[in-house]
This record gives sequence, C-alpha cells and structure tokens, in this order.
Amino acid sequence: MMRKLTPMGVKIKKALIDKGMTQVQLADQLGVNPRYINHIIHGERSGRKYMNEIIRILELNERNF
Repeated sequence: MMRKLTPMGVKIKKALIDKGMTQVQLADQLGVNPRYINHIIHGERSGRKYMNEIIRILELNERNF
C-alpha cells in the first residue's frame, strides 16, 4: 500500500523541489536522520520540534502551517 503525503508534506516536498533540495539535504541541515523527514512528510511524526527551522530553511509562509 502506498503512503500518502499530508497537506503539510505536499508543501514541504514542493518547496524542496522548488529549491532543488533533497530530503537528505534538509535532514542534514536539521541534524536529523533523513528517514525522520520522510516520517514528517507522511504524517507519521509531527515534526513540531523542527517545523520553525523547516519553514526557515525552505522559505515557506508560516501562515500556511
């Protein structure tokens, strides 16, 4: 069964593509395991602890979260 992206996950994936970044690069900047980023994108982890930093790195609009 294929996992679905959360609405937040879609925004993160789109921002990664727009910036030419990978999940691995984002994980490196956050100091977390790349698998953790994948869990955030698929809603298996909230990522609340890192959300402000993700928003900053990906230059996202904070109101959309």
